[in-house]
Amino acid sequence: MPAYAIAHLRDAAPHPDVAAYIERVTATFEPFGGRFLVHAMQHEVKEGSWPGHVVVIGFPDIHQARAWWDSPAYREIAPLRSRHIEGDIILVPGVPEDYDPATTAKAMREALPAQ
Repeated sequence: MPAYAIAHLRDAAPHPDVAAYIERVTATFEPFGGRFLVHAMQHEVKEGSWPGHVVVIGFPDIHQARAWWDSPAYREIAPLRSRHIEGDIILVPGVPEDYDPATTAKAMREALPAQ
């Protein structure tokens, strides 16, 4: 099942450290099967507020995503970004190919109090 590293980055001012991070980050996730799915693209806000930028990196599974995040190579360069860009980053597993949201809805209905 695929997994994703998703970043919502705000207040990204140009800085030499950030440029160095961008130059080096791909080499840290490629050994774990990672690849950029979204990077440096304009997004369209449809509801709410989403200032800043979105980054999505896809991985073969959540174990590979965690291994990348915890890797010495990534931990070494992470401060180049985090010292200069405020943001939120999550790792999240994707759904299997045969995922049916009706199953989730059914479980939700079954958990509701009887009326």
